[in-house]
Amino acid sequence: MFVVDTNVLIYAADRNASEHKKCQHLLTMWRKGETPWHLTWGIVYEFLRVSTHPRVFQHPLSAASAWSFLRALFSTPGMTILTETNRHAQTADEVFHEVPLLSGNLFFDAHTVVLMREHGLKRIYTRDADFHRFRQIEVIDPLK
Repeated sequence: MFVVDTNVLIYAADRNASEHKKCQHLLTMWRKGETPWHLTWGIVYEFLRVSTHPRVFQHPLSAASAWSFLRALFSTPGMTILTETNRHAQTADEVFHEVPLLSGNLFFDAHTVVLMREHGLKRIYTRDADFHRFRQIEVIDPLK
């Protein structure tokens, strides 16, 4: 069981990215596999924000295309979206105390880590090196 971060989805959707083939292949394997995997609503909305942004993509997706990409993922039997539980505030407190100097954009990653801990997950596939600050999770770069 693991979480897939936004950047993996972006590379899988962006045919012009050098990382496209590898990330698309992984996403296809995960969708066909029996191992449960997860997204968060934050990751979903970040994908929508980045994939449709003309300053990020040379050829940004339309909102409809980006949503269609996500809808295909939502239909995968082994994929679920992590949501906050009644332990969210307590778990956030624990994570925030374990990782000194959290600020700015790191809180987006911290939110993902809090959700992972709430649901007993320790592995994330991402190219975002900031996740290495959270020692309680295993960060896997899908391109290595």
